[in-house]
Amino acid sequence: MAEGPILKVDRLYKHFGGVQAITELSFELAEGELLGLIGPNGSGKTTAVNLISGFVKPSRGAIIYRGRDITGLAPYAVVRLGIARTFQMVKPFYQLPAYKNMIIPLYSPRVKQMIGGRYGDRDAVALDLLEEVGFERDSQVAYKSASVLPQGYLKRLELAKAIALKPDLLILDELFSGLSLAEVASIVPVIEKLRKEGKTIIMIEHRLKELFRIADRVVVLNYGMKIAEGKPEQVMETEEVKKAYLGVEV
Repeated sequence: MAEGPILKVDRLYKHFGGVQAITELSFELAEGELLGLIGPNGSGKTTAVNLISGFVKPSRGAIIYRGRDITGLAPYAVVRLGIARTFQMVKPFYQLPAYKNMIIPLYSPRVKQMIGGRYGDRDAVALDLLEEVGFERDSQVAYKSASVLPQGYLKRLELAKAIALKPDLLILDELFSGLSLAEVASIVPVIEKLRKEGKTIIMIEHRLKELFRIADRVVVLNYGMKIAEGKPEQVMETEEVKKAYLGVEV
């Protein structure tokens, strides 16, 4: 375990033209922790993780990962350091079978570095990873074109691609969105297993009930600013958070 935080977001700002999307955002993340990043629609959650993962460059501020300043690094450089993410809007290679969608992460420089360049049969590894996230080993689902898979399997595929990169910090952007209660219930054990393996996780979620069952701590954003941070139940009882979610004075 690292002595300091695995991730430190320090007074981060991001504006798009005249729109201030993130304002003085700061928080730290301990190794092995699961942090929920929550807030109403348009509160800046996805912008925040886009900044951390390199898809957007901050206007000001710093992002420190394992003691290294990664502010403004390109996404591929961030991945090579051990940060991987999923996306709210899944975009697989629709014409390829599900297991063939694993080619890019399994051939990535990050994976090559972690395993010393030897991985064996990547198709077999891809099938194993898909089984870990809920693709049934004895079915043909993994061999079907991604274009015919329902949303539940596409979200699992998105998760498998991120896990394949062997990250130390995993960012999940609304993984539960569009899933049934049964599908969410089947994915939660996967997340819990990742935690037991030592992964640090940030989850953006609107499914608060499900998130609060597994999160150690939450950060609440509203209009790009952090308005609360702490244990889920305590945070949701604060007046500012109630106002942000209900839109009324409390």
